[in-house]
Amino acid sequence: MKAHLRDESHTAALGAALARALLPGLSIHLHGDLGAGKTALTRALLHAAGHQGHVKSPTYTLAEPYRITLDGAPVNVIHYDLYRMGSPEEFLDAGFREDFDGRNICIVEWPDKAEGVLPPPDLLVSLAVAGAGRDVELQAFSALGSSCLQRLHIPQTL
Repeated sequence: MKAHLRDESHTAALGAALARALLPGLSIHLHGDLGAGKTALTRALLHAAGHQGHVKSPTYTLAEPYRITLDGAPVNVIHYDLYRMGSPEEFLDAGFREDFDGRNICIVEWPDKAEGVLPPPDLLVSLAVAGAGRDVELQAFSALGSSCLQRLHIPQTL
């Protein structure tokens, strides 16, 4: 699926649509250059999923956990930003791989920093700056990712 996000409100609308399509155990990899909107998309997704508090970029902490409710059941969403990792081994040393347990939803910015040790994505979201907006492409790489895309209802304005 491809779309053009004209501005940040469209990025927020896509995040809200993704929040409605989330499934436990989903692993989402976010690709894009600095400033492409990866954190903005994640922030919108978490708020639409019911998180009431501040959503900060995990640039320095590498991971930020959140608790949401999906279909009446609590689910952990863990937002990773691996930009500052020096090697894939740091991902393993931090114990992050254990979070990919089939129950947590894991959203990973800069997944290439943990190449070879990061579990593969169910859903890949690629963002690219395009003029004043962003181009986005979503690709499923598993049955769970395909189910997520099937549940995804993109607003007509995108």
